[in-house]
Amino acid sequence: MKKQLLTTLALLVTLLTNISAGNIASEGAWCWFADPRALHYENSSGTINATYIGYIDNHGNVKATQMDFVSGRRDEVLIRSYLQPDDHNNPTFLVLPDERVMIFYTRHTDEPLIWYRISKRPGDITSLGREHSIATNHNTTYPSPFIMSDDPNHIYLCWRGINWHPTIARLTMPDADDLVTIDFGPRQIVQSTGARPYAKYQSNGRDKIYLTYTTGHPDNEWPCWLYFNVIDINHGNGPILRDIQGNELARISEQTFRVSKSEDYKAQYPLTLIDSPSDSRNWVWQISLDAKEQPVVAMTRISNDKNSHTYLHAKWTGKQWRLVELADGGHAFHQNWQRTEKCYSGGMAIDPSNTNIVYLSVPVGDVYEISKITLKDNGKIQNTSFVTTASTTNNMRPYVIPGSSTSPLRLCWMHGNYYYWMVNRNYPLGFPTSIEGDYDLPAPKLGEIIIDDPDYNGQTLQVGRDLMLGVDADNYLYIRSGRHLVRSECRYLTSDDWAQFSTGTSGDSWPTRINSAHITLSREDGYTVLRRNGAIEIKTKL
Repeated sequence: MKKQLLTTLALLVTLLTNISAGNIASEGAWCWFADPRALHYENSSGTINATYIGYIDNHGNVKATQMDFVSGRRDEVLIRSYLQPDDHNNPTFLVLPDERVMIFYTRHTDEPLIWYRISKRPGDITSLGREHSIATNHNTTYPSPFIMSDDPNHIYLCWRGINWHPTIARLTMPDADDLVTIDFGPRQIVQSTGARPYAKYQSNGRDKIYLTYTTGHPDNEWPCWLYFNVIDINHGNGPILRDIQGNELARISEQTFRVSKSEDYKAQYPLTLIDSPSDSRNWVWQISLDAKEQPVVAMTRISNDKNSHTYLHAKWTGKQWRLVELADGGHAFHQNWQRTEKCYSGGMAIDPSNTNIVYLSVPVGDVYEISKITLKDNGKIQNTSFVTTASTTNNMRPYVIPGSSTSPLRLCWMHGNYYYWMVNRNYPLGFPTSIEGDYDLPAPKLGEIIIDDPDYNGQTLQVGRDLMLGVDADNYLYIRSGRHLVRSECRYLTSDDWAQFSTGTSGDSWPTRINSAHITLSREDGYTVLRRNGAIEIKTKL
């Protein structure tokens, strides 16, 4: 089907500017255990000042929005299409020493691979390199990457892996082909009496990774305790697990540290525990570090019947953990809270630039709103206010963007109806939520439009004299000019058939043919840019 060149922009403009105040993505969700799910980075020369916010949509598309504060541009990027449609699979970000951005993502539990892509240019994810993977011999979920100044030539990657437990590996820096290798690990860090400890990590950027984790999933553990350890990277000589006072617990290369919720364990290792209740279920949301590098933890206590959630702020004073109750979190926030996942609180986020500030998703009438609580240094509540008000649907899982203390975009959260963490035939509606923020992002800017097709169905299409658009036999979009061909790294497929056929995290795949997508080709600052449904998929000098 022949297309006109320089066609009307009306439909595309509608697609890209149908954005409410503070809206970051019209479709997107995240779990709260893979971090940083968003990141702000500025360099000292002022050439980079950008925020990257990652999410996965209900169709299995892993995406990110980049807000470039130097150019004033806002762009959405397609990182991976046709992935398992599961909110556990949101991407995480790491800025490399050369200032390129490395993006990690995985399937949820059923594939022994950690995927990644790296930006081609410093600080700019609108042009990503090839997709690569790191092979493991166990399931992978929740990648959390770190670079430490005491070992600047490696990446430390933590995730839920061996035996469904906290796992760590050390990676080499990407080579000229963007390839990395594991030169330490993977090693299981701890072993619990519970089946699946849930862990959060935070680094001081120098020599330590702080780790807090539960006995197991609070759905299955009553009571469920909350533990705290420190991973000392030991100048790259093999990490050592310590308690909060620095006492050695285990050399991770030699031993997996065992924890339990017994009185004997509590007596022997009191400095590894934040909370050891006898009558509630703990879950954890975040670790942050105050100005003195003392850890602060956002956590919830959940009642035995799982219908009452309480938010707490836990701070290490140097001698003990001070736990402060912040607010009633109600019951699980989602539409199916009486049927499943009763421990899914609305969510918490600590402001890393001021750990006395916490954002909460709290029930107000029939919906959940985002509130802000400020504590005094003694732990007393100083002030409570609301970020969202008079909402018609829920606001949940707030996140304060690391590195954003000088940025106007600091807080983001999910908004809308939420039915389940995965699209499958038991919960076909999945998570049709949006991503919102506390800053009004500008509408995306487009250059000279070459073609704008709101109903492109994959046919080979000649665009003028020297450009061709098509989908190859492996279902990848491509653009070609003469002998030069650039192929997308994302398949021209969605994961929508999971809603009809999938039963869960069983390694299945259900490729769904795309009947039509909004495809745009444009010329922008010397690049040819292909967008699928508004998200940049190919950006090339072609």
